[in-house]
Amino acid sequence: MRLSTLLRRAGYTAAIGAGVAVVSGAAVLALELLAAKRVRHGHPTLGPHMRMWAGPADGAPLRLVVFGDDLAAGVGVEDAQETVGGVLAELLAGTGHRVSLSSAAVSGASTGDLETQVARALLGEAPDVAVILMSGLSEAVSHPAESVARLGEAVRRLSAAGSSVVVGTCPDLSSVTAIAQPLRSIAGWRGSRLARAQAPAIRVAGGVPVDLAARCGALFRADRGMLCEHGLHPSAEGYRALAHALYPAVYDAASRARA
Repeated sequence: MRLSTLLRRAGYTAAIGAGVAVVSGAAVLALELLAAKRVRHGHPTLGPHMRMWAGPADGAPLRLVVFGDDLAAGVGVEDAQETVGGVLAELLAGTGHRVSLSSAAVSGASTGDLETQVARALLGEAPDVAVILMSGLSEAVSHPAESVARLGEAVRRLSAAGSSVVVGTCPDLSSVTAIAQPLRSIAGWRGSRLARAQAPAIRVAGGVPVDLAARCGALFRADRGMLCEHGLHPSAEGYRALAHALYPAVYDAASRARA
């Protein structure tokens, strides 16, 4: 057999082996994520019931609404002020805004659930500022293209209703210690691919993407105190870090809403 034929066959074999490894790795990662999610964590009594006021007692309120999954709902903390939305409300109040914070987020939600969350939020007055925050744990593993399309549609509907929309793209999943290595690194790689796909879709739909992995990833990897004890959700300090990463875009959105 000619050498070129042997090399070609060896290349095919290596490619098939790599493909099987990728598929197997994705399957194991999906199972590990499912197992991590099934561990009972301290779910807060927040989510869609979260309400909070911040800032001066008079003046028309700035309506801030958060959408998404566990990250937006604040799983891992018990006080609304410790969630991303709560920290953002306090930061905006510090600039003189009277802020009305509410949440449409649901723990365990996927981008497929954003349609319902947005529909409920738009039953009344549209938010002045809408913040969408998804952990990306499930979307990074399965059907990322569909996830990006659903996220873009949610942004488009909110924008069309007159809301200024800010979206935190997929955070750095390689910092999630609840996932064992080497699957944690695979999750990080898949999450970064998802974030890169999300950003242009968000812009086209009229929203502002914020690269959470770039702004917070190194901090979450270096400081284990950024995560709760179970290693899956942020701690109060972790949520504060995410809120500060989002704040410049949220401040600009609030300024546009007031203008």
